[in-house]
Amino acid sequence: MTTLHDRVRRRDRPLARFLVRRILIALLLAWGITLVTFVLTNMVPGDPTAANLGQQALGDPAAVAQWRADHGLDTSLPQQYLLFLQGLLHGDLGTSQQSHRPVSEDLAEFVPATLELAGAAILVSLVLGVAFGLIAALRRDRAADHVLRMLSLIGVSVPTFWLALLAFYVFFYRLQLTPGSGRVDPALGAPEHRTGLHTLDAALSGRWDIFGSALGHLILPALVLSLYTIGLLTRFTRSAVLEVLGQDYVRAGRAKGLPGRVILFRYVLRSALVPIITVAGLAFGSLLSGTVLVEAIFAWQGVGQYAYKSATALDLPAIMGVGLVVSGVYLAINLIVDVLYGVIDPRVRLR
Repeated sequence: MTTLHDRVRRRDRPLARFLVRRILIALLLAWGITLVTFVLTNMVPGDPTAANLGQQALGDPAAVAQWRADHGLDTSLPQQYLLFLQGLLHGDLGTSQQSHRPVSEDLAEFVPATLELAGAAILVSLVLGVAFGLIAALRRDRAADHVLRMLSLIGVSVPTFWLALLAFYVFFYRLQLTPGSGRVDPALGAPEHRTGLHTLDAALSGRWDIFGSALGHLILPALVLSLYTIGLLTRFTRSAVLEVLGQDYVRAGRAKGLPGRVILFRYVLRSALVPIITVAGLAFGSLLSGTVLVEAIFAWQGVGQYAYKSATALDLPAIMGVGLVVSGVYLAINLIVDVLYGVIDPRVRLR
């Protein structure tokens, strides 16, 4: 006779095998990311030596040779890639040719700002996008459905940079309802550095004046950045929920007299979560890579601004570092989405 413990162990085995497969695939993709990032970065037109030394120093062959040797550019590309991998395994992303600091230190300074902005944007997008999609599906072909569908179409159609300029002009310059640019009021200064997220650091330090300032500076750029994702999630949630509402088991639950909230949250929403999670995961990665213009307009010192300055200066180590961070975020999100698939839908574990 099998015990409860044996049944639980047998049930968990497919999930464990599923997780191991996904982790191995993620490791293989991580190696592919390093190769693609290195190759594409070195295919960028232009000479990093000229971009960093200037025309006067280029006339000195000894200075040029010394600079290329210092930055590992005097060897073949395969040797450079092997050195790059060796440093990467030790947490060394190289030295920025502009700031003359380790790229890892630069990224540790700029990435938290972008994560704070993108994290707030995706949180707002999930709450409002899923809620609007549910309302639109449950009020199909009614006034609320038509209004929400129109607003979602506007959200996915309006360019984010134009919306950022308009929001900054209206809410800060004309109405003065929101703070200006930056992440916190200069008079207050940044909170004690713990995570790099100003709102969280201020709360952990008990500096509620800085917390209020950081939150006020965060609201407008996060809302601007989230409007596209809200529109996207609204449309996908509406379609997914409508598809599930037409299934036989939903009609059977209604015929049995189950409460509407039980049918909605236990059956309909759970079945519709798989496509919603997919869109949300891709949207978060897009937010991280799409914050460049929003950060420029709101003077938000994040990884987008760091990437722009590095690209214009042909700072190859910094460009590769940014590429690896963004790619790593995509990879981590895809892994999390795959794991959530297996948790939500047991059928996925058997594939």
